[in-house]
Amino acid sequence: MHQLRPRRSVLYMPGSNSRALEKAKTLAVDCVVFDLEDACAPEVKASSRTAVIEAVAGGGYGRRELVIRINSFDSPWFSDDIEAVAQSQADAICLPKVESAQQIATTVELLERYGADETMTLWAMVETPLGVEHALQIASASPRLTVLMMGTSDLAKELRLRHTADRAGFHYALSRCVIAARLAGIDVIDGVHLDLDDEAGLVTVCEQGRDFGFDGKSLIHPRQIAAANDSFGFSAEAVDHARRLLAVWQQAASASKAVAVLDGKLIECLHVEEAKRVIAMAELIASAP
Repeated sequence: MHQLRPRRSVLYMPGSNSRALEKAKTLAVDCVVFDLEDACAPEVKASSRTAVIEAVAGGGYGRRELVIRINSFDSPWFSDDIEAVAQSQADAICLPKVESAQQIATTVELLERYGADETMTLWAMVETPLGVEHALQIASASPRLTVLMMGTSDLAKELRLRHTADRAGFHYALSRCVIAARLAGIDVIDGVHLDLDDEAGLVTVCEQGRDFGFDGKSLIHPRQIAAANDSFGFSAEAVDHARRLLAVWQQAASASKAVAVLDGKLIECLHVEEAKRVIAMAELIASAP
């Protein structure tokens, strides 16, 4: 069973920007993805790798989950990236453009060869048609794999989709990956919203992502954090409802009753399990500095 932890907001930070690495320590974000791939030009890949690993080792990020996105499996930087990150103090390594379970197996083998701590986990990005097609095999490939993350920008290019307000062209891919993650018992993170000036649109896609079943949203700017935290978080009303549901269920169990009713609605075991998850997650969020 993977560790329960909030992943409402997942912010990409360029590994080549020292100010960004420092700023991440002050942001109300659940996860920071230090990017060595898209955000770093070829000539600064190596220096950015060193800077990110030193920043992570230096600490100061509190309870934020620290993830390093390395370069893709078939890139000239992959080997050096994975060797260095395996020996770092990052919480997780993010592998872009994953298309098969074998890529996950090979990555895990390399992590262990290079001495990665047993607590270091793996995130897999789904951003190609083949990745979507193989989503379940990827999600189930290793106990180290804890998160699927949508790479919707690359996926749009590969599928020749238009970026529309309702994201209609993405619906199949998004749902397929949510289902794969749930079957594998891992988390799944929605793709980015590219228009920084479209705050209303950001809220809309965050709410849509929550309705699809995503656990959080990947972000490209700190100003997007609040919307993601709100949409993928738990309101006081939701937490109160969960607590009342558990109380009613426990009362029914004490009276040897097989069913319980809250606010006129029948309560089943599935509602109890979700209520426990909501309460546990809300407590984790509330305890963060």
